[in-house]
Amino acid sequence: MNTNNHSDNDSINNQTEENLNSEQNTETTSDTSAEANEETTTETDNSTEKEKTEPDYHAELLELKDKHLRLYSEFENYRRRTAKEKIEHTQLANKNMMAALIPVLDDFQRAEGSINQAENQDAKADIAFDAIGILQKRFRTVLEQQGLKEMESPIGQPLNTDIHEAITTTPAPSEDLKGRIVDQIEKGYFLNDKVVRFAKVVVGS
Repeated sequence: MNTNNHSDNDSINNQTEENLNSEQNTETTSDTSAEANEETTTETDNSTEKEKTEPDYHAELLELKDKHLRLYSEFENYRRRTAKEKIEHTQLANKNMMAALIPVLDDFQRAEGSINQAENQDAKADIAFDAIGILQKRFRTVLEQQGLKEMESPIGQPLNTDIHEAITTTPAPSEDLKGRIVDQIEKGYFLNDKVVRFAKVVVGS
């Protein structure tokens, strides 16, 4: 009888100890799982925060590329537009020049007709001489209207390489003309105050 009671007590004690161990293991497992979940949550939060704080270089690169393409496109459009405007401006200037010169061409044709209708060579020579003077004056007027201006006579002036081109030198006729212009081979011209042809001159030495 006592033996049975002792066995029952041992069995109860063993069962109680197993239950306690099981509860401890369960608590330990729960604690471990909780810690693991907490660590995972912390890592996820840190990762999310890191993603939020780090700059999006890919998006910035795409934005810069888009800006570059738009600027390049705008520049190309500007370049083509200005090139077209330059061509149109040149064509308009040429058109205006031709329109101004056509009447001079008409004068040449009329002068030629008058010369051909002359009765003799003397009459032809007289008509041609008069026509040359009239046509030269008319032609000069048209060119001046387009902005052409003849340079003043450079004789006696010091050589100015900005507007003069020395073709050759020659002994100066006087001491005061040494190093100065003593003759002009071709006249110089300005177009709107810019040199379009240098005056070709001879310098005294």
